[in-house]
Amino acid sequence: MQTAAVKRLPISSWSMEDRPSDKMIELGTSALTDAELLSIVIGSGTHKASAVDIAKHLLADHQNNLHELGKAEFNEICETEGIGTSIACRIMAAIELGKRRQMAQMGDHPDLSTAFRVHQFMRPFCQDLKVEEAHLLLMNQNYRLIKHIKLSQGSITETLMDIRLIMKYAVLNNATILTVCHNHPSENTCPSRMDDEITKAIQNACKLMRIYFADHVIVCTENYYSYRENGKV
Repeated sequence: MQTAAVKRLPISSWSMEDRPSDKMIELGTSALTDAELLSIVIGSGTHKASAVDIAKHLLADHQNNLHELGKAEFNEICETEGIGTSIACRIMAAIELGKRRQMAQMGDHPDLSTAFRVHQFMRPFCQDLKVEEAHLLLMNQNYRLIKHIKLSQGSITETLMDIRLIMKYAVLNNATILTVCHNHPSENTCPSRMDDEITKAIQNACKLMRIYFADHVIVCTENYYSYRENGKV
């Protein structure tokens, strides 16, 4: 006995939610929900779920928050049903493009004369990290960035800054001003005793080398702590 073929409805008869690409063309990207935008990156669904359904499940697995999704590792994204290696790669690529757009807005030699500017520059590098990282910003006399160097990667609660390396990088790059930064994955901007100690040690080394120590900035997603603004350097 021959099984009757399942009649498929034409795409034009689907609801707007089920065809987000058409909705985007008609109404613009801002009219789409997070799940709808994500479904366009996903591309196609499975026999069990549409691309929109998969996108909704993926967001639900990450607190329905794009910021939390941005922190996800590759294998964590693959844990959502309906997402394989190629789709996970597309999602990770889309997330990375978003970060690079933020970085591109600053230009090649941004002005980093204030802690706010430093935070804006460093945020794309730090906002999705699950562990602490230390970074060095080397500048000329006009506070224009010469070079950005990642110094180290540590644990959830601490990282290391090698003062000898900091001074070496500053001299080799003819920097007259430097700022150090590190992130707090906990999103707590308050400096630790170790943060205070390393700041004082870097300040002393800079005085010896006649390099201006502009600041030590603790970078969190929405806020920051500046040793300069708080009168501690």
